[in-house]
Amino acid sequence: MRGAERSRSKNLSKDLAIRFAALSVTDCLTSITFLALPQTQMKIALVSPYDYPYPGGVTEHITALDEHFRALGHDTRIIAASSSDEDSLDEHIIKVSGAVASVPFSGSNARITIAPAVYRRVKQILRQEKFDVVHVHEPAVPMLSLVVLRHSHALNVGTFHAYREKNMLFDVAKQLLKRTFNRLDGRIFVSDAVRDYVTRYFPGPYKIIPNGIDCARFAAPNIAPIQRFADGRPNILYVGRMDKRKGFRYLMRAFPYIKQAVPDARLIVVGAFTDKDKAPFVRYARALHLRSVHFIGPVSREDLPRYYRTATIFCAPSIGFESFGIILLEAMAAGVPVIASDIAGYRCVLTHQQEGLLVPPQDEQAIARAAIELLRAPERRAQMSAAGRRKAAQYDWDIIARQVLAYYDELFAASDAARRCAPTTDQQRMARVRHLFARLARAYEVNQ
Repeated sequence: MRGAERSRSKNLSKDLAIRFAALSVTDCLTSITFLALPQTQMKIALVSPYDYPYPGGVTEHITALDEHFRALGHDTRIIAASSSDEDSLDEHIIKVSGAVASVPFSGSNARITIAPAVYRRVKQILRQEKFDVVHVHEPAVPMLSLVVLRHSHALNVGTFHAYREKNMLFDVAKQLLKRTFNRLDGRIFVSDAVRDYVTRYFPGPYKIIPNGIDCARFAAPNIAPIQRFADGRPNILYVGRMDKRKGFRYLMRAFPYIKQAVPDARLIVVGAFTDKDKAPFVRYARALHLRSVHFIGPVSREDLPRYYRTATIFCAPSIGFESFGIILLEAMAAGVPVIASDIAGYRCVLTHQQEGLLVPPQDEQAIARAAIELLRAPERRAQMSAAGRRKAAQYDWDIIARQVLAYYDELFAASDAARRCAPTTDQQRMARVRHLFARLARAYEVNQ
């Protein structure tokens, strides 16, 4: 915007301020309500309790929302602890602490901050930034999420990602968490499984908005397979860590049975695992003379779609604790039939006999039977491939991000209606007027 245009915009904003000041408090609130402010540019905080940008499902979810919100014209900040140097982070990422510890959580190890300095830092950030929306991911995870909700006066939204059949934290700290959750204006669950799990402890209204994927990234027709594995042999792909809950051991135990039935089958293992993590599986493969198991380890963002393109079938043998099947959707988007454990977080994504097969968890024999069945049936794989692509398209991030923004709008509308009905002091009303007008003025300047 040129200097003269910027000056005119500021003058017009001041003129609007004078006009609103001349109205009564009630008329001012009513006028602003009808302007449908949530449809304008919003300033949104996306809060992660985890080490950012250390790889993980919540980190990828927040990163995708951030990219799509910014592409749609919204002003975003990511608030998180980070073990990375501040200079290496994007300008809109606000690092609250560099003190990160690895603690057991939800069947895995979570990298979170428990630094007391976070308390004062969060108060300062919220006071300076004046967010319209504070969107906290994993509101129950200590301690950043809890501190942010304690001090935020914006529209507070929480997304619950994790799933467990039972949670000791919820049992022990239910009353404390209840006060924190009461500060949420809206609650999002990424799946029915997470909803059922959380609402057992904390019932109340909610919205189910699933995780998303970048369909084009995995479905593009020009993706080249990994050359060394593109030799016509059937490839079984595993993507993930080697935590106990991921169930890789059951796929490894199934592979000898698969080799007996399909001798040229190959197992490709991709994921963020270390030499120490893979060592027992390497020993197992050597003991059974399984020369067709390839431990690749971490791969780049650019290469991951190439591994999916190389796969004949994809296997996700998790034993539980999965809230949602992101990796299943990635495989589906790439057109790869899926074999997955029949657990709550995967059933919400994959329909048995359509995009793939569901098998009992912790059952290597069932995995082997399913793999052999699909490897011997190319026409059936083609049908599952087409069904998977159709299913994955429903979860594209562009669709999911707009659903989240629509939910913000819904919450703003409900909040405005409640405020008009509730008895409040003049001071509270004027504070709300000032906050709403600030959003109006900012939106007007952007539109100019």
